[in-house]
Amino acid sequence: MSKFEELLKLDVNDKKEKRGEGRNALDYLSWVYSWAEFKKAYPDGDYEITKFIKDNHLVPYMYDETGYMVCTKVRDGLGSELEMWLPVMDSNNNAMKNEPYEYQVKEYKDKKWTGNYITKTVDKATMFDVNKAIMRCLVKNIAMYGIGLYIYAGEDLPDKITSSEEDKAEKRQSLSKQVAGCKTEAELKSFYESHKSEIISNKNLLDLVTEKGKELRGSAA
Repeated sequence: MSKFEELLKLDVNDKKEKRGEGRNALDYLSWVYSWAEFKKAYPDGDYEITKFIKDNHLVPYMYDETGYMVCTKVRDGLGSELEMWLPVMDSNNNAMKNEPYEYQVKEYKDKKWTGNYITKTVDKATMFDVNKAIMRCLVKNIAMYGIGLYIYAGEDLPDKITSSEEDKAEKRQSLSKQVAGCKTEAELKSFYESHKSEIISNKNLLDLVTEKGKELRGSAA
């Protein structure tokens, strides 16, 4: 097993934290924990915060009319260097700029859109916001080495990524067996309606269903 595969299997669920609320909520790891695990794996590893020239001095961000961006680089001490970028965002994951600005979102009541919009404000970015973005960028950068990477795929457990292809293969095999087990056209039709998207996207499975339909129609005749 490679070092990446080993770190990818590391379960970090008890170290996850939440950022934002509702549909904008995101899981992330504390930079302290993430860096500690990285150093255990790569004792000679280090990181760098990229600096940019602004008004004849260096700053840890770049900025244009679209907002702020920060960048980090993580090295494993063995010759590998990976880079990551991240925008400076507020708690609702909106890009922050050097001045406040407004935007509109749909208004919902009882999970239904009222037809109206609500105006919200994004505050201007401060150095505190930039610093938070840098450390989150570092965590995401470290994840490229495997630590907590599954979080960014929206998975609950690490093995859901490492075994995804195996899971797909097992599911295809299970569906094929169910097709073979259909005794009547009605049963096959019910199966098809229940798994329509999977059948259509898989030519082998679609061919199997087609042939099974022909077989059952022949038997009925």
